[in-house]
Amino acid sequence: MDWQEISSNWVYIPRQPRAVVHFLGGAFVAAAPHITYRLLLEDLAQQGYAIVATPFINTFDHRSIASDVYNSFEDTLELLQDRRYLPKDLPVYGVGHSMGCKLQLMIGSMYDVNREGNILISFNNFSARDAVPLMGQMPAEFNLEFLPSPQETLDLIADYYDVRRNLIVKFSNDTIDQSYTLGQTLKGIDPKMVSTQIINGSHLTPLGQDFQVQLTPQFFTPFDAIGQWIKQEVHRDLHQLKREMLLWLDPVVSR
Repeated sequence: MDWQEISSNWVYIPRQPRAVVHFLGGAFVAAAPHITYRLLLEDLAQQGYAIVATPFINTFDHRSIASDVYNSFEDTLELLQDRRYLPKDLPVYGVGHSMGCKLQLMIGSMYDVNREGNILISFNNFSARDAVPLMGQMPAEFNLEFLPSPQETLDLIADYYDVRRNLIVKFSNDTIDQSYTLGQTLKGIDPKMVSTQIINGSHLTPLGQDFQVQLTPQFFTPFDAIGQWIKQEVHRDLHQLKREMLLWLDPVVSR
């Protein structure tokens, strides 16, 4: 099947799904994850992973967002199982990018989730003053903070997070990544519950979009060669991300 909107989630189910991926995107691109993360998510689907991408609109109340997206996903998963689009015994993995990563961690701390593991890409846990334009210019009495605050988020994870298998992905050219702090927090719970991969790319690498290179109909010119090279360079980091994710999801099949 192609992308379908089912119970407010964007769903892509391959012919023989072997696991479910619940995906949450970054703060300003999460409203249409089937578009903004299309290439990455469809590549995962081609490898047998059913995708349930939950859109959300960012507010200051991250706890409420986490609750809403969790309940939305659970309702959609139950509906897909009842309609026999998905078997009921498939393992479920959480995948989050940037703020979506924070939300997956909060879900794993606030609820007794049945997750085989989480892939946590480009963890971002800034305060509202650092994350929202112009907030830093407002008088202190008018400043708002995310709920929970950055420190409260880390405390929540340290006290209650219970997803036992986790992959942290950090990009080499990501100036707003806070994966190191997350890694230390998870290792404080159990050093065996987390592995970290640092790969080439930036905070926007998961958003890599496909584009068509128009080849000359009868002759392969130098311009065609340049176009092919550009396309290859644009997707190289995204392909590496996909490989690391697939290897972690299923080390035997992905080799």
